[in-house]
Amino acid sequence: MRFAFRRSALFAAASLIALGIAAPSLAQEAPQTLPNDAAPAQVEAEPSTAPEASPPADADSQDPEIIIADAPATPETPPIPATWAPIPTDAEGRSAYGYYLAGRNALTSGESEAGADYLARVEALTPEQPRVREQAFTASLLAGDLDVAARIAPEGEGVSPVIVQAGRLVAAVQTFVHGDARRANAMLKAAPIGEPHARAGLYVQPWIAAAAGDWDRALAQPPTDLDPISVLVARANRARLLELRRRHDEADAEWRDLTSHALASRLFRLPYGEFLERRGKRDEALVQYEAAVTAGSTDRATMAARARVLAKGRPPAAPNYRQGASLALKTAADQIIAQRALEFGVVYLRLALNLDPTDENRFLIGQTLQQAELEPAARAALAQVGPQDVELYAAARVQSALSYEKDGQAEQALAELRRAVEARPNEASIAYLLAGQLVQMKRFDEALTVLNGPLLMTADQGFEVHFLRGAAYEALGRKPEAEAELWAALQQQPNNPTVLNYLGYLWVDTGARVEQGAEMIARAFAADPSDGNIQDSLGWSQYRRGQFDAAVETLEQAVAKEPANAEINDHLGDAYWAVGRQREAGFQWNRVLTLEVEAERKAEVEAKLRDKLGQDPTDDTGAGVAD
Repeated sequence: MRFAFRRSALFAAASLIALGIAAPSLAQEAPQTLPNDAAPAQVEAEPSTAPEASPPADADSQDPEIIIADAPATPETPPIPATWAPIPTDAEGRSAYGYYLAGRNALTSGESEAGADYLARVEALTPEQPRVREQAFTASLLAGDLDVAARIAPEGEGVSPVIVQAGRLVAAVQTFVHGDARRANAMLKAAPIGEPHARAGLYVQPWIAAAAGDWDRALAQPPTDLDPISVLVARANRARLLELRRRHDEADAEWRDLTSHALASRLFRLPYGEFLERRGKRDEALVQYEAAVTAGSTDRATMAARARVLAKGRPPAAPNYRQGASLALKTAADQIIAQRALEFGVVYLRLALNLDPTDENRFLIGQTLQQAELEPAARAALAQVGPQDVELYAAARVQSALSYEKDGQAEQALAELRRAVEARPNEASIAYLLAGQLVQMKRFDEALTVLNGPLLMTADQGFEVHFLRGAAYEALGRKPEAEAELWAALQQQPNNPTVLNYLGYLWVDTGARVEQGAEMIARAFAADPSDGNIQDSLGWSQYRRGQFDAAVETLEQAVAKEPANAEINDHLGDAYWAVGRQREAGFQWNRVLTLEVEAERKAEVEAKLRDKLGQDPTDDTGAGVAD
């Protein structure tokens, strides 16, 4: 088989790095493992149908036991009764059961906001049920309904510290969000945030203290018993606050020391450079930016800062209290995301967004939700990224397109990529993604229009472009052009199993260079023996050279790896026929007709069934198969 158009192979370059967009860069060099009880809170899900758009009808007839969480109740948790008497209902007569089922259905379908709303209604009707309260709290966190989460945050004996400390962090930050810095500071002062959210609490509390006028607390030195990176991050927050307090010499000394650390200096060159710009020290700021670039930093913020200094542009303003708190929470999110606690990362980023409602924060939320494979929620967050920053907007559209493609929604993916191209018409990486999506959708002429355009038809075009163009030409039957492009791709990556297989199969299948093609396929299979498509090519090369027994064995193994692939099943049928196993050949050809098959192959298989076996392909009984 030539190739299955899989995004994982065709679009390996489709990363945000190619677009110049990156997540925060303050992740730990060596992330520490979370404690066993600090795993991110998961929203429980179960198979179900999609929820109704409006509040659900009464579900009294449903089994009330379904409201019980999967985990058994602790002795302190009052059990949910088998029968409610009376059934908890709201003013409209809708029951807690109905809301609960609708909430679980919504969460399963990816509609996190609706699910959180329904579960919050359940909690209001059944406040004595802590398991329901925990589920409603968790759903509200992930959906971003943080005021509800703060209001219903569970506490008390039997509630996990993961939940309790998250609730306390959310309550304090949301109090600050709503303008009461003194009360928020008092909350954190009375009981600092504990594990597993202690780091987020440590980073955000100085900003809240400063907003409350508690400068002794805001500028206190961080604890020394933290991991080294967290200490440095806390000191960076202190340097920013020293600047706001107009203690510039102390701030400068702090930044100088932070940028002197060999391993961590890259984390602090950008903020130090911005500080120097505000102090009128452009030359010194440029030194910091150049050092960051020399060390390998290519993030767009650093590059933009370097360009700004060279153009003698206006320096960026220092972050205010809310922006600083938001930045602190983003840093905590970045570190905990590096530990794969993605749900915690989403929560911190949602808090950061409430403090500083920027498109960058919306983008980071969407990106993290994608990493957590919460695709509908990720797309909802990415959809909120506006067009003011064209690079960020285009990156959000690309991420959304990849999410749609992952969920099998090709037209929506294509529409998002077209929006990205419209925003950044001169960006080659986005043009390549658009061409790849068109190939994926078998719109080959449109793909070639993009691939042969000035952005991608360049003297230094890469392997991926040559390969994709060759695949499009081959699909259209333009064999000489396909061969030329695939040969060019092979010269750039002579050991790439994908192009070895593709070009080798083309030569074997057309009879142009059977022996040379077979040798290339054998090399591809040796490099990637787990790929069923390459193994199919190997079997087909054996078949075309008359090695029918070997072809049967090879193709049987390929079908075992790719049982739903019509082309491989067809090839196995041909091999069975060649060795005289006619019934098995008929079985394979009939199986092809039950799979997703192109019209041309379908007609060929039907002809084989009629001409070789005397079988009517439209007869489901199997009658007429020759012995």
